[in-house]
Amino acid sequence: MANVRGCNLPEDVYYLIEKHVWAKPMDGGVIRVGMTSVAGKLSGGKLAAVTVKAKNIGQEVKQGKSVATVESSKFVGPVPAPVTGVLLRANEQLTSNPNIAISDPYGEGWIAEIQANAWDAEKGVLVTGADGVAAYQKKMEAENISCQ
Repeated sequence: MANVRGCNLPEDVYYLIEKHVWAKPMDGGVIRVGMTSVAGKLSGGKLAAVTVKAKNIGQEVKQGKSVATVESSKFVGPVPAPVTGVLLRANEQLTSNPNIAISDPYGEGWIAEIQANAWDAEKGVLVTGADGVAAYQKKMEAENISCQ
């Protein structure tokens, strides 16, 4: 895992950098989605709630549209879907402990899982690997973002 300006950025996920979210392919075309460590820092570092609306489970969500809402003392806003697909489930652990989305954003703190409709087509707008980390670093430097 790369450490960029104090933020952890693994190379094994796909980033939608402008929205500070990541996507990780799982088995069977399922894509796990979460916030980056950068998003956690920008939110103020302590979340009051992470909500995936139950009515949205089983519904299609479009790439770039909200899959969840995060709430902190500094911010209330969407967690955009990095891919289009059917929202399969939310991470139930976030109900009782929303801060794992910040403390372990790429592990236990994932937000939702989506059955991707067009992963092969849509992953082209995401960045991954060393190139993804370098692109994220460029954005962080341009906007003077740091997790330190």
